[in-house]
Amino acid sequence: MDRIKDRLASLRVEADTAIERAEKAEAANKKYELEILHKDQEIQSLSHKLQVAEGELEKAEGKLASAKLDKEQGETSRSTADNLARKIQLLEDELDAAEKNLKETTEKLRQVDVKAEHWEKQVQRVEHERDTMEKKYEDMVTKYQHSQKELDELARSLDQL
Repeated sequence: MDRIKDRLASLRVEADTAIERAEKAEAANKKYELEILHKDQEIQSLSHKLQVAEGELEKAEGKLASAKLDKEQGETSRSTADNLARKIQLLEDELDAAEKNLKETTEKLRQVDVKAEHWEKQVQRVEHERDTMEKKYEDMVTKYQHSQKELDELARSLDQL
């Protein structure tokens, strides 16, 4: 009987040890289950953050593509603006040359106009002199004819004497 009691005591000790080990295992199992639950929640949270980050990445890539397109359009616009600026400069240079030519031509025209006025005055003066000379000539012709008549009359009178 002692052996049975010893065996029972030994079984109790084993049972108590097994119960204690089972309780420790259950506690460790609960701890691991909680850790697994916590890790699953962390995985879900990180998955959500990853999805949000991927969405933001797509938005950023879209903005980048838009910015690149805007940059290309800006460069095209800048190139166009540079070409237009060159054309404007060429037109301004042509305008300056045309204005200079116009000034020179206007000055030459003014000089020609002044000379024309001078020559018109000369022509008027010469025409006036001509008119005066013609009148004097006509007067002289008239006087000559009158003197000729008188001379003819005097010659006839002398012939009759």
